[in-house]
Amino acid sequence: MRQIFLLILLFIVGQWLVKALRRHDAHSAQRGGGARTANGAANGASTGAANGAGGAHGANAQAQPQLPEPMIRCVECGVHAPKSDSVSVAGQVFCCAAHAQRHSARPSGRDAR
Repeated sequence: MRQIFLLILLFIVGQWLVKALRRHDAHSAQRGGGARTANGAANGASTGAANGAGGAHGANAQAQPQLPEPMIRCVECGVHAPKSDSVSVAGQVFCCAAHAQRHSARPSGRDAR
């Protein structure tokens, strides 16, 4: 029974330490522009040089989080696929060209009877 309580206590202390370290990293990133290692400084310098705007623009580009790509639902099969991989035909969105062709070949309206 003592071992279970000890494990629970160690887990709670571990979680508290992880949160404290994350808080400290976030606070130092806001204050000092982020803790940069030698590798991070080299990446930031090369990014800024590639953009042609100096190191300041490269640091801003790294600080902004990228949003996930929107997903679409295929009309034919119902599978969710990335919007960049989707095929749009007559206002309907499909996961691939084969499903767009299959859906358009299907009889509709009076022909379906």
